[in-house]
Order: sequence, then structure tokens, then C-alpha cells
Amino acid sequence: MPEPGKKPVSAFSKKPRSAEVAAGSSAVFEAETERAGLKVRWQRRGSDISASDKYGLAAEGTRHTLTVRDVGPADQGFYAVIAGSSKVKFELKVTEPEKAEPVPGPPPAPAEAPGVPGEAVASATEGAGGSPSPKGSSLAAPDGPDDPIGLFVMRPQDGEVTVGGNITFSARVAGASLLKPPVVKWFKGKWVDLSSKVGQHLQLHDSYDRASKVYLFELHITDAQATFAGGYRCEVSTKDKFDSCNFNLTVHEAIGPGDLDLRSAFRRTSLAGGGRRISDSHEDAGTLDFSSLLKKRDLRLEAPAEEDVWEILRQAPPSEYERIAFQHGITDLRGMLKRLKGMKRDEKSTAFQKKLEPAYQVSKGHKIRLTVELANPDAEVKWLKNGQEIQMSGSKYIFESIGAKRTLTISQCSLADDAAYQCVVGSEKCSTELFVREPPVLITRPLEDQLVMVGQRVEFECEVSEEGAQVKWLKDGVELTREETFKYRFKKDGQRHHLIINEATLEDAGHYELRTSGGQALAELIVQEKKLEVYQSIADLTVGAKDQAVFKCEVSDENVRGVWLKNGKELVPDSRIKVSHIGRVHKLTIDDVTPADEADYSFVPEGFASNLSAKLHFMEVKIDFVPRQEPPKIHLDCPGRVPDTIVVVAGNKLRLDVPISGDPAPTVIWQKTIPQVNKVRAGPAPDAPGDADASDEWVFDRKLLCETEGRVRVETTKDRSIFTVEGAEKEDEGVYIVTVKNPVGEDQVNLTVKVIDVPDAPAAPKISNVGEDSCTVQWEPPTYDGGQPVLGYILERKKKKSYRWMRLNFDLLRELSLEAKRMIEGVVYEMRVYAVNAIGMSRPSPASQPFMPIGPPSEPTHLAVEDVSDTTVSLKWRPPERVGAGGLDGYSVEYCHEGCSEWVAAVQGLTEHTSMLVKDLPTGARLLFRVRAHNVAGPGAPVTTKEAVTVQEILQRPRLQLPRHLRQTIYRQVGEHVNLLIPFQGKPRPQVTWTKEGQPLAGEEVSIRNSPTDTILFIRSARRAHSGTYQVTLRIENMEDEATLVLQIVDKPSPPQDIQVAEAWGFNVALEWKPPQDDGNTEIWGYTVQKADKKTMEWFTVLEHYRHTHCVVSELIIGNGYYFRVFSHNMVGPSDKAATTKEPVFIPRPGIKYERPTYKALDFSEAPSFSRPLVNRSVIAGYNATLCCAVRGSPEPKISWFKNGVDLRQDARFRMFSKQGVLTLEIRKPCPFDGGVYVCRATNLQGEAQCQCRLEVRVPQ
Repeated sequence: MPEPGKKPVSAFSKKPRSAEVAAGSSAVFEAETERAGLKVRWQRRGSDISASDKYGLAAEGTRHTLTVRDVGPADQGFYAVIAGSSKVKFELKVTEPEKAEPVPGPPPAPAEAPGVPGEAVASATEGAGGSPSPKGSSLAAPDGPDDPIGLFVMRPQDGEVTVGGNITFSARVAGASLLKPPVVKWFKGKWVDLSSKVGQHLQLHDSYDRASKVYLFELHITDAQATFAGGYRCEVSTKDKFDSCNFNLTVHEAIGPGDLDLRSAFRRTSLAGGGRRISDSHEDAGTLDFSSLLKKRDLRLEAPAEEDVWEILRQAPPSEYERIAFQHGITDLRGMLKRLKGMKRDEKSTAFQKKLEPAYQVSKGHKIRLTVELANPDAEVKWLKNGQEIQMSGSKYIFESIGAKRTLTISQCSLADDAAYQCVVGSEKCSTELFVREPPVLITRPLEDQLVMVGQRVEFECEVSEEGAQVKWLKDGVELTREETFKYRFKKDGQRHHLIINEATLEDAGHYELRTSGGQALAELIVQEKKLEVYQSIADLTVGAKDQAVFKCEVSDENVRGVWLKNGKELVPDSRIKVSHIGRVHKLTIDDVTPADEADYSFVPEGFASNLSAKLHFMEVKIDFVPRQEPPKIHLDCPGRVPDTIVVVAGNKLRLDVPISGDPAPTVIWQKTIPQVNKVRAGPAPDAPGDADASDEWVFDRKLLCETEGRVRVETTKDRSIFTVEGAEKEDEGVYIVTVKNPVGEDQVNLTVKVIDVPDAPAAPKISNVGEDSCTVQWEPPTYDGGQPVLGYILERKKKKSYRWMRLNFDLLRELSLEAKRMIEGVVYEMRVYAVNAIGMSRPSPASQPFMPIGPPSEPTHLAVEDVSDTTVSLKWRPPERVGAGGLDGYSVEYCHEGCSEWVAAVQGLTEHTSMLVKDLPTGARLLFRVRAHNVAGPGAPVTTKEAVTVQEILQRPRLQLPRHLRQTIYRQVGEHVNLLIPFQGKPRPQVTWTKEGQPLAGEEVSIRNSPTDTILFIRSARRAHSGTYQVTLRIENMEDEATLVLQIVDKPSPPQDIQVAEAWGFNVALEWKPPQDDGNTEIWGYTVQKADKKTMEWFTVLEHYRHTHCVVSELIIGNGYYFRVFSHNMVGPSDKAATTKEPVFIPRPGIKYERPTYKALDFSEAPSFSRPLVNRSVIAGYNATLCCAVRGSPEPKISWFKNGVDLRQDARFRMFSKQGVLTLEIRKPCPFDGGVYVCRATNLQGEAQCQCRLEVRVPQ
């Protein structure tokens, strides 16, 4: 049973085959199409072939022939035949004439690479698109232009391989004009789908090259077996295109030089080219064939003619099934028998006129109608579902019966309704299958990009619209299968789907995609090597005895642990030596430093081949013995260090130990000067000594540094002065003056302190040059570099709705701009930047303005000129195939003169419509027009008219396009408005003339309105006088066209006349009346008779739609008096008044003696006579028609119908009815051949009568 949604097939039922002919002879190629009348073109190297002395073209029905006469070497090459959207290529090979060999042998195998016998010959696209060897002529791609109508850029070519070898067949498909990836299927033989055979020996791969926009599809065959040989087919299809290509695989036996097997010489193998294909069954592979030893037998290797194997199987007995399957390469015998079971022999059904379709398809939640048409309208039907009868329950199943049609309606279809259904009538039944398609599964939360280090765990999470939905995970376009569970782990949690990689490697980087039936989500995984960056290294320290030494470093990874070494040996923490790790910062703290602590200290991160080293210097204070009254002196003996410059990292502790001496003990004064550019003179401090030069001191906020507590403090002892700053800041930077004084003298030292820090955060980056998947990011340097030059920048991006930032560069950026790539079109992104100096990395900048990578749309399609006048041109086009995420803002239309390059805008701004009337053009000019689509990314590529358009009116014959409903009599009621619109064609604008009964229209009640494309007859309030025949004439110069309309204005009829009581007896009253005087300008349809009791005067209807002018009212009540009235009816409705009896009619009470009157025997026999004869009719072909008449006669006459003298009783298309003297002949869907003279003949014992009419069957225009 065919599956719904079947892909289009080839237009050819028989395709031409490649041929090899001798030079000087003729080559004949034949092709057969599926249907006759299909246009067929023959091509060579992309150019059409026309009939000539060289080429002969012939066509006979569905058979088409190309003959190449006097073939020479120049005729060798590839040819093609095109029918519709199908194209088939074949090759003509020319050989030198030579004497034929006496013993026929198999055709020569394609050339192998020299010196490598028995190895597999690579296909035309082996590996990653490499070119084949020039010597492999059988695999070389054809030297011709690209396929003009097909989808293939490069088709798979014939190949050969030895048993056990590998081979790859490749097909390339152009994807520049495709909105969605194409669907490619690989087949072996006629119908074996290779996607179900994927496994150890066969794999299918596909990829997409973004640069060339070409899809690559590959069929890999590994460890080839002899049974793999035969014909293969590759089919590619898109939404509206289809293409296919056939190729052959030849498998050679692998015979070593030392193990020649005699039986292999007689083993059946596949034949290259057009020979018989070996069966796909493994049971028949390698059977021995000794037919080559038989004498007097001419073995011809001819390609068998293409036959419908299913038609052969249907006509064959079951005992022949296995033989036929073997001959045609069918291996799935079970599937073959299952398919044959559902197919029946062609037998004409006696119960069904129209059966169910083989299959139906419906979306989940929708309803479906299954309809059959019966031969007997009164037959009873049963509906079965999977063999069980369907019972009417609620609104799920609705059974309908209209005439001969029987309909089963299934509402709110669910997956439980996906079943086989049958309609049973008596002993016959027809079957179908219903496929319920689930709604598409949508992506509710997309995947997010991730940046991880080697060895870390990666988890992608995506949320879909339905629980338990089937999804597919892909990496770089290749599906991740369950066989790779050792690396990938798939997890479902309700509507959430997870892809987990336990330990990421560099090979795991790429684009990961989750596909559902209704969408896809894409994210990028970047795997970075473990590269540790040092933001702050440890520095050498010089401390004094009993002081504290702190080594501090900062690295990029806060999870990295490490070991501290002292002179190469691991340092063990104790109560005096402490090791800490907080975030990215590692500290080594040594309290109460002693001379033994002076050594080389190193920090070694775990897992990285690097270490950070620094040296601890123990400061020795040299104090010489001096006598009393020694002048003060500052002792700064620091080996290897410049005493007047101290560099400290912001946030670290600054401690300046200044040894002093003097007797008596000197006074120590710490002062800080303001930088020289902001130098300010300060007055003497209140507690400073009163020297004349005291006003020259540099002060910090005009105060001395004398606090002993707080963040900045000074501690002085007998032999030293300690200046401490907790958490150094930029404001602490400057020149510090240390002054010691006693009565003997003073000493002074200037210490320059420089605070360095990470740079300030840069300003928000700016985005420009946004493209389809890229943009340019620009930023400015930070306002403060932290006292160290900026080494570079780090750029990060994230999706707007995400919280995960992803780093874009691994090496520092020296420039102030970067072109960011590999973004997904239609996704909103944000960017931010870090500045990095020798100290570390700054805080991130504010995020940039959100932006969306979008590209301009493609060019509009199907640009065409719709109309041309002397000053205007009307254009129309279709939207572009690719709009992109930027949407579509509108179109711009431009024109230029032929031969010029200056384009002029047709209108200012953009238009949202796909058509435009360009006005004010110069008459007679030849112009080219082009249209561009615009969106926020800018204009797309233009589409231009193929030829220049001449701005000039085109003469067109006048033609009235009379609508179908106006070709019959037009009925309107009195008082209604009449609005008859008749479209027409003609250029220049034609002259329209209306007449009635041959006279021009007069009066203000009838108005005519004309436009360039139609004319309207309008009557505001119709009257009976407006009835008649109207003619409309269309005239252009000496050409004209006319049409006739019949308008009939109808009204309600007047009441019947002269109603009388003809007779009253028992419970009955006989009434008579005359037809109404005014029938309302239309036929009287019947009468309504009512009665009313004299006591109540409530009227009750006795008869409706009664067509005679006399009747009998029965079942009256004895003793009551009755009034009677009659209304007349036509197509408008009943008459406003009724004809009423003047006097009541009394029904006598019982008890009155009734004397039965004596009647004379009467003869009621009557010859047939037609009270209403047949009338001539004109009907539309394809619509059922009826002919009616009325006859009377006693005894009941026998009725016969004739058409042109031929009795119609044996024709099933005519149905005859007779009910109470009304005769009807129904003609089902008449055609023009059913027109003619129809005769109705009535015959009884008293005589014979007949009437006739003419039937005209018109074909709709």
C-alpha cells in the first residue's frame, strides 16, 4: 500500500542507456515517458540538439528516439534527455572498427591503477572531495557544464572494488538556493532503501560546506562482499524539485598468486554496466555456473527490459513467487508477501462505484472524512476498525448517508485512531489505512553556548513542548547515535533533554544541535586547553626580625591547587607558617621572621608545568656604638633594593620599616607630599619644631602622618619607625619624607611609593558592520591603566537571554577592535571586554547594546511585466526565497534606459506589496526594471527583467468574460436592487454599449457604470417593467464582442379565483377554484389549503404545495361548520391574501337517515394524456440534469423513455422515476454527447401518447 507523502518519481518509464559503437556506424538511444504529450529535449554538453543531417529526432506516443549518424571521435561524450523536471544522462563511446572475437566474453572491466591489482578503485569523491586518478576513466566526472535543471553538482559515478576492500560514493548538491537541507536517499536495485541496512558494512554520512554552500552526501561500503555488486540509485528531493542518478558497483574476486581456485572461474558474479544484476540475497551468492562450457549456445548479455515486478507477481501463482523474486533482485520475501496480501486482482466491484483511497493522513486533533459511493443507494453498510465494527458513541464517530454516498467522520483524531478501516457492503468490502500525524515538537528553551577546559564535564540542556518527544542530537551535522554511549550520554527528564560529556577533549569542540519534528536548537562548545594565566606573581620581600612576611599570587583558575616550596623542598605549614587559598589568590604567611627563613620560595600549581618564585631577604640592622649625644641617623641598608622607590600592588599591605639611631632618642616625623603637578605649599604643622624652613614641608591633606591606629598608621620604637598601610590604594601613592631629629641634629630620607593595580573597566564596546554571522566590535582603552601598561584585551559574548559568558579569544588582543564570527543568525547577542596588564585583569566593561546578526534577503523571484500602456508599466514579483531573521521591510523598484547604467527610483521609499504600477514613463522608451528586497541589514541582491520593456500600448481584442451565473435567467424580486458586474478585456479601453430588446436604455432608474476592466448594470429598485433581454456590446475600432442577459423581475402571486364547495358527503368536502389572475411573472409552484372551525376560527393547514385546482378535505368533525381558504405559491412565496369560502359548510350529525343514492355504472378508463409536457432545456456539462413531465390515464400507463429513438432502459447513467403521475428522467453528469431529442411515451389499453423536448449540454468556458 503506498505510503502518504510519497516523493515524486522520474518522468521516464524507460531511460536511455550508455552505448559503445564503432566509428562510422549509427547510435540509437531510446526513452519512454510515463505519459504521452510530454515535451522531451535532447542535449549534448548542456546545449539542446535539433534535427539535422547529423542528428535524427523522432517521437511516437510515449516513445522518443535520438539517432546519431556517422559516429566519429568528435561525437564521443555525455548526452542527456530532459522531460519535465527529470533529467537522465548517458554516455556515447566511440571505438575504432575491429574484428570481433570468435568467443564472446564478459565486457572489459574498467581500468585499475597500474601495479595495484585487486585493490579497490576510489570513487570520484573519495575522502574529502579529492579528484580521481586520470587513469580511472570509469570514475571520472563528466566534462560538461553543471546540470541546468537538476540538483546535483556532482553525481556518484560507477566504481569497482575487490572483495574485502572499501569504496566511497559521493554526491554533491548545491545548497545556495535551498531554504532547507535536501533529503537524500540511497537505494540498491529498484526499491531496497539502504538507510535500513546501515551497520558494519555500510554507513551514510552528510556534511555542509558553508563557504561553497554545497551539501556532501557519502555512501561508505567497507569490507565489500560479492553480493554488494549491482545497480544503485541516489535520489535527492526538496520542497519542489527532484533528481536522481543511477550508478553501478562491480565487485572482483580477490585471488592471490598462490591460491588460484578453479571453482572461482565458474562462480557467478555481477556484470559491469548493463549485465544482469546479482541477487541481493546471500543464499544465491557465489553459485557455480558451467554454462560457459556448453557448446552451440550464444550467450547474449543484454539488459532486460524494465518490467513492473508487482504486476507480474499479481498475475503469477504463489508457487512462482520465489523464482520471480530471484530474477528481479527482491530479498525481503516476507515484506513482498505482506505487500501482495494487500493487493487484489483487478475485478469490477458490484457493490461500490467509488472505493476508499489506499491511505489517508490527518494531523492529531483534526477530523477526517472517509467516503464511499455505493451502486445501490438503499444498501446497508458497516464500518470496521482493525476488524471490529464501529459503534456510534457520542460525537467521536459520525455516520452520514446522502443518496448513494456513505461517509464516516472521525473527530478529534488521536494516535489510537491510527489503524486499518474497512467499509463492508454485503459480501464485499474496501479497505484503507489512516495515518495520524503528531503535531510538531517545538523548542521552548534553546541550548546555550559553553566554554570549558579539557577534562571538564559538559552538559547541554534543552526544553521542548511535549514530554517524551523523540529528539535527535547532532554534532557538526552528524547524528550522535546510541552506539557512542561510552562518550556521550543522553538523558530525558520530562520535557527536558540533556546531552552529557563526562570528560571533554579538544575533539569535542564544535556546534551541537538538537532537532525535533518542529524546530532545532544550536549551540557552540569551545574546549580550551588547560592554560594557567598568572594575574599576579609573587615578589621578593625584605623584612626584619620578628616581622611578618606574606607571599601572594593570583592565577586564572580558582579551582587550581598548588604546593609551596622552600629551596626546592615542600613547605610544611605549622603555627608560624600558614598557607591559604581563597578563590584565585594563594598566600604564604610567615610570622616572626628569623634569619633561618631567608631562602627561595616557590609556588607550583598542580597539573601545570610552571612555578612562581621569589626570595625572602632578612634585613640586618647594623648599629655602631656611639657615644652619647649622637646625632640621629636613618639606617636603610637593603641589599639589592633601591631604598627610595617602593612598588606595592593595590590591596596588599604596605609596611615600611625604617631603622633609626641617635642619642638621645630622636623624634620621627612622617610626611606625604602631593604629586609635583599639584604641588601646594602648606604651612607649618602645629606640633612641628619652629624652624624657619618648616613652611616648606610636604603634607598629606595638610596633616602629618602621626596616627597610631587605623588603615594608615605610624609606630615608633627606640630603634625603628614602622609605617603601615593596610590595603594599599591609589591615593596612597606619592613621596613620603621620613625625618628624625634630636638636639644633636637631624636626618631625612625620601621614599617614593608607587601603587599599581589592575586597569579600570573599559567603556561599553560598540558594535558595527553586523552581518549574517559576524560583526565588528570596537572599544576604547580604559581611563586608568593601573600604573602598568595595558598588555591586551579579552572579549566575551553571550546570548541576551542567557547568563553564560563565552570567551572569544585565547590570546590577548593588542588592537582595539575584533571581527567576531561564528554567530547564529537571528539570535540576540551582547559583548563585553576586559583590559589586562601585568597585575591582572580588570573588571568587565558594561555590556554592549544588544544586537542581532542578520543578513540581507535574497533577490525577489519571478519578476514579470503584467501590463504596459503608453506611460505606465505594471510589474509583479514574488517574495525572496530566503528572508532571514531580519524580516522584510519592503521592496524598492528602479528602472534605467537600455544601454545606460544609471538607475532611477520608480517611487520614493519602499513598498510592502509584491506589485507596482510605475507611472509617468516616456512613451516609446525601452527600459529595464529591477527590484530589491530590503530589511534592517540593507538591500539584497536585485532581480532584473530579462529584456527591455517598450513603453507602448499593446492592442488587445475586446472580450467579455460573462460569469457563469449570468448565463442563465437572472431572477430578482420586486423592490430589490440589481447589480450585474461583467468583467472584460481589451486595449485600448473599449467602448461599452447596453441595449434592451434592441433599444437603447432610457430612464434614470437603470444606470450603467464602466471601468477599464468591467461594466456594471445597476437598478436601485426593480420593477416588473425592468424584465426583458439585455445586450451588452464591447467595441474597439472595428472589433467587437457582445453578450445577452435575461432579467426576470418576479413578485408574489395574487390569490386564487372563484373558490367553491363542489360537494360535501360524510366527513368529506370537495373544493374547486381557478388559478390566480396574476402569477407574479413566474410559474405557480402550488397551493396551500386551510380549514377553520366556525366556533374557534383558528386556521389549520390541510394541504401544502398542492398543484391541482381541486381537492377533497377529509376527516372533518360531524356537527361542525367549516370555512376553507386557499393561498397560491410561486418562487417568491405565498400570496398576501387567500380565496375564502363565503358560507360555512356543515357536516350533518348522525341519526339522520341516509339513503344511498343509486349510481349508474361509469367507465373510468381513459387514454394517456400529458397534463404537462416536456420543455426544452439547456444544462452545463458535468452537473446532474432532470427532465420532468406529468401524465394521466386509466389504467396506469406504461412509460418508456427514448433518446434520438434509442430506448434508455438499459443505460445505467439514466434513472427513471414515476410517482403519482409525475415522470422524471435523471441524467448523471451529462456530457456534450448526451444532447439531443428526448421522447417520453405513455401506453395503456385505451391508447398511446408521447411528448418530446430538446436537451442542449453546454461546456463551461
